[in-house]
Amino acid sequence: MKPERKLYAKVKKFIPKISWIRLENNSLHGTPDLLGCNVNGHFFTLELKVTKSNKVRFSPHQISFHVKHPHNTFILVQALGSVAVKLFHGNQILELEACGLELEACCLGLEACGLYLSKLGD
Repeated sequence: MKPERKLYAKVKKFIPKISWIRLENNSLHGTPDLLGCNVNGHFFTLELKVTKSNKVRFSPHQISFHVKHPHNTFILVQALGSVAVKLFHGNQILELEACGLELEACCLGLEACGLYLSKLGD
């Protein structure tokens, strides 16, 4: 199983209160991996990234998507060998690409990320 698929399985298991739809889009490059809807009916997208180092790589299409859609978009990053994940706002994509995991995340850990995303739209 690919690392991002494993991360998706963890997200589904540890954040079950959010309805997740996996977006498999070969025609519109850069579309995030997941569409989420929380109990408030608030929709958002989530890009999943797994990295071997502190550097996080994005395609030009992914960067373009997050620059064009700065609201209600998020990036969840896990470094291989680490249990913890970090959540970033989509509008931080340029900083995240430049600074990597040194950039301060809005949440750390799946539980905290789940709580944060669950409260969107309150």
